[in-house]
Amino acid sequence: MQAADYARLVPLAAIWGASFIFMRVAAPVLGPVVTADARVLLAGIALALWFRATGFDPHWRRHWKGYAIVGLVNSGIPFLCYAFAALHIPASLSAILNSSAPMFGAVAGAMWLGERITARKALGLAAGVAGVALLAQPGQIETSNGGFGWAVAACLLACLCYGLAGVLIRRFAPDAAPRGIAVGSQLAAGLLILPAVPFWPPFAAPTPLVLANVLALALLASAIAYLLYFRLIADVGATSALTVTYLIPLFGVLWGWLFLGEALPASALGGGVLILAGTVLVTRG
Repeated sequence: MQAADYARLVPLAAIWGASFIFMRVAAPVLGPVVTADARVLLAGIALALWFRATGFDPHWRRHWKGYAIVGLVNSGIPFLCYAFAALHIPASLSAILNSSAPMFGAVAGAMWLGERITARKALGLAAGVAGVALLAQPGQIETSNGGFGWAVAACLLACLCYGLAGVLIRRFAPDAAPRGIAVGSQLAAGLLILPAVPFWPPFAAPTPLVLANVLALALLASAIAYLLYFRLIADVGATSALTVTYLIPLFGVLWGWLFLGEALPASALGGGVLILAGTVLVTRG
């Protein structure tokens, strides 16, 4: 990786780490459904307009089914899960749990793509499980409105969806361009979640601060972040681009401390270290 690649990697990790802060501000007001739907729908519209202006064709008719499936599993369900978790647990905790996604990906690859679980990957998976167990101990972290266990489970479900996404892309959208998957999956997720909005309306009227966080979540943490991520993949490859996973929890904890006054106990930080160690072993194994 060159200096220009790191100049994209670090801001991308900072943006995705901040996405948990944005959800922590928006979800308690708008609710998880409106927060998640606004994120993907606005991001999809922004990307569609950008790609139209730059002349990129996502080939909607050819790939609509793949976009819908990948959008639901890789964006719709995870963003709903994280928005729900934002009602109950600190943003920094969600950011740490998010780093377990590559471990779910390794298991999914072994089950459906025939990828081998090496001794190093197995050690990484064991470290990740131990880290989640250490981090998910109830009573050590201050929560909002209870629901600690459900919030942790929601974050892990989101990571499971991320782990399955690679399998689904190969199965249902093998010929789709990465930029097409980015815009198609966001728009599809937004349209699929939209019918649920009347059943889970906002808890209160949004303030300018909440609206600003929603826009940041959609335009910065989704639309711009996808452009940075796929540029990284094009320049350095998917494996090197995946190192962003190592940095997201660090920024998530930093932003949570700076802007929300969050402080995690030593056990949670220790669990985060184990999860990160497991992620490194799995992705490098």
